[in-house]
Amino acid sequence: MSTVAERRTRPIRLLQATAFVATFDRFAMPPMLVAIAHDLDTPLGSVVRAAGAYFLAYGLSQPLWGSVSDRFGRVATMRVTLLLAGLCSIASAAATSVPYLTVTRGLCGGLFGAAYPAALIYLGDTVAAAVRQRDVSRLMVGVALGTAVASVGAGVVADVLTWRLMFVLTGVAALVLAWRLRVLPEPEREHHGGSFLRPVGLVAHSPVTLFVLLCALLEGAVLLGTITLLPPALEDAGASTTVAGLVTGVYGVSVFAFAGFVGRFSQRWPAWRLIVVGAVAALAACVALALSQQVAVGVLVAVLLGLAWTAMHSTLQTWATEVLPRARATVVSFFAGSLFVGSSLAALVASRVADDGRFGVLFAANAVLVVPLGLGAAGVRARWKRPGPETSEP
Repeated sequence: MSTVAERRTRPIRLLQATAFVATFDRFAMPPMLVAIAHDLDTPLGSVVRAAGAYFLAYGLSQPLWGSVSDRFGRVATMRVTLLLAGLCSIASAAATSVPYLTVTRGLCGGLFGAAYPAALIYLGDTVAAAVRQRDVSRLMVGVALGTAVASVGAGVVADVLTWRLMFVLTGVAALVLAWRLRVLPEPEREHHGGSFLRPVGLVAHSPVTLFVLLCALLEGAVLLGTITLLPPALEDAGASTTVAGLVTGVYGVSVFAFAGFVGRFSQRWPAWRLIVVGAVAALAACVALALSQQVAVGVLVAVLLGLAWTAMHSTLQTWATEVLPRARATVVSFFAGSLFVGSSLAALVASRVADDGRFGVLFAANAVLVVPLGLGAAGVRARWKRPGPETSEP
């Protein structure tokens, strides 16, 4: 029999915890890239590619997890993948070479890749479309806290103790959450029958859905690519690992602060306006970093990126849950996949110039990408109409 505390646990709290742990793992590595490179006696570009393996595995695994969650359930998928991800994260702490680190972090990416999208699909299954972005913004509180704690903690721990401890902490947190999620009720799901290829075919024949996925690809390169490269760029300009982590932690605080703002204004503003706000913030951040990678600029950029993530990304995420309701799990999974494949491609390109310290060129390229992303996404979203009423419970 469940306890009173378990019965009173709100699903959004458990989903926020899931977002926290998955994000904690993802943001623990960027502030430690330089420290890992020094400890393993390898060029920075090699460690950046190891981080890219995480994002690539995270992205490419999304179609699999969408199908698995349709068949076995959202909660079951989150619990099993968190259990395995926790073990792989602990294994990452034992890395003595870049190939070993690349494999273990790649496995972590593929497994943690199930957590946040499954949480987002859960909201799509259980929350009415009219108020869904409010809860998506609440889910971002977990993202914000995970980002802030990992960014600040990773820098300090890597400086004072060892970078390996962060992967142990992430692994233990994932194992605990896998147990805790046993009290989360499994939502009812619509079963349309057919094979995995049927919802993929629906996606392939929906131009607006394909456009949303393209936006996610570009957003991954611009937003995730920029925040991943922010710590090593600051360190290249003279900041310590701790300071670089603290600056990146400002990003998490910014996401936390703006999440409430976006949640409220999503009920008053049209979605396209939030996309514009996010795109302008992202453009300003990338231009500022292209001109300077000093700590003061980094703090400003972290704030701007937090605004860009909550305003533009949450709107695109919500759009992904609405654009094709008959294939929601597949669309959301492909959306997350596109986001992290874009980030992985950005890391691959970045690894070739990171060793030379030419970060300004990378940030300038991101500034160029954000212009068509913002204009295109805002323009199409302004003309798009939701395809009929949904029956999800509020």
